[in-house]
Amino acid sequence: MKRKLLALTLALALMAALTACAGGNKAAGSDLAYVKDQGKLIVGITEFEPMDYTDANGEWVGFDADLAKAFAESLGVEAEFQIIDWNQKISELEGKTIDVVWNGMTLTDDVKAAMECSNPYFNNAQVVIVKADKAADYQTADSVKGLQFAVEDGSAGMEQVEALGASYTPVLDQATALLEVSSGTADAAVIDYLMAAATVGEGTSYADLTYTCELNSEEYGVGFRKGSDLAAELNAFFKTAYADGTMQKIADTYGIGDKLIEQK
Repeated sequence: MKRKLLALTLALALMAALTACAGGNKAAGSDLAYVKDQGKLIVGITEFEPMDYTDANGEWVGFDADLAKAFAESLGVEAEFQIIDWNQKISELEGKTIDVVWNGMTLTDDVKAAMECSNPYFNNAQVVIVKADKAADYQTADSVKGLQFAVEDGSAGMEQVEALGASYTPVLDQATALLEVSSGTADAAVIDYLMAAATVGEGTSYADLTYTCELNSEEYGVGFRKGSDLAAELNAFFKTAYADGTMQKIADTYGIGDKLIEQK
């Protein structure tokens, strides 16, 4: 009888331990709980005006930066921005050095397979950047195939240049790609339309550059670790922020309100 009682006690103890362990694993698997416990949302970015860039005071601003701060505030945490190697964004997420990739990220099939993504929130395109005095010669995709490109490593722009079959040099980020064209070390670059509209042409720091043909059309999304519950949380935030005008107000601040996607 005592042996049966002891066996039953051990069995119940084992079940309790397994239940507790399962509960602990469930909690550990929640990115929302993890971020709240850390007290911060670490946002992986690159220098990308008008989405993420620093102002005169060294503060990260831009549409994505401002919205990331608002989302973090809704969670009761602070947004912390960390520059990443764009080509390593997935490993950065999985290694928990960042919690989210929020930097005008194109929702490619590869991205959607590797990350838990938000609903799309911006329309965009990849555009060719050349010297303004040569723009008339490069108005179509066929006309630029013979150029030497600079493109952000691992970016949607790099995918488009590869699809063209053109030669290219991978660089750290889109800002570096622009610098390569301006300095003459590359004939052209392919960057996001939203960045091109804000950073090249008359009245910008790259007045000698312009954008010509669009190589595709695409949508931006935000990426979390695969299976993350933060994606659904962000989608709910997007819906509220769109309905109350917050997203539109921020987008208009940076002159890109016409590309915002309605959140339903």
